[in-house]
Amino acid sequence: MNLAIDQGNSSIKMGFFDKGNLIATYKLVFPDKKKINELYQIHRPNKVILSTVTGETKLIEQYFESKHTPLKILDHNTALPFDNSYKTPETLGLDRLAAIAGALTLHPEENLLVVDAGTAITFDLVIDNTFMGGNISPGIQMRFTALHQLTKSLPKVEPGPSEFWGKTTAEAIRSGVQHGIALELDAYIEKTQKEYPNIKTILTGGDADFFATYTKNIIFVHPNLVLYGLNRILEYDA
Repeated sequence: MNLAIDQGNSSIKMGFFDKGNLIATYKLVFPDKKKINELYQIHRPNKVILSTVTGETKLIEQYFESKHTPLKILDHNTALPFDNSYKTPETLGLDRLAAIAGALTLHPEENLLVVDAGTAITFDLVIDNTFMGGNISPGIQMRFTALHQLTKSLPKVEPGPSEFWGKTTAEAIRSGVQHGIALELDAYIEKTQKEYPNIKTILTGGDADFFATYTKNIIFVHPNLVLYGLNRILEYDA
């Protein structure tokens, strides 16, 4: 039994894997030793991998050390199950590495455009098992916040249903942000499909389901892509 832990800025996702199959997932608001212990007692993992964007690993490290359970912390020196042509690998987000590994696990030997719609939106291109590079764009909440905080009169708007053309200022902001991202996503998909006709687009992240309904292109949505990638990296590194 493997345990993959994805520690983000606002929550922690945990996935338990048995022979490559994801059998259970949990979401914690913060590193809760009591809750982690409850889950440990249920699933009894043999080894653990942790990816964190916060750098706060002490509690998790100490807990699994006390259980004599091997813990691998993902970093830029970890062996990866794909080639990486990024010029500055030390600056590459670990969640992006894990998402790429997850996409290749679920869609092996495919050319892939991996889109992670979270706090930021990342677009990563994988050709012939090689990460070719990618782009980073502001996520939906970041755009709403920027319009409110960097102007004197625009209100803070939350995501929701929207027509293409807004008829109030709030509607105009909501439509502009949401349809703007959808058009951005469609443009990326169409551009990569022209160069790589058989490419598949994989969408993940907290806002994946929301934007899957907006895009006109056929895509695959995998909410646990990073967990699959972490498990694959754990097995590959071993």
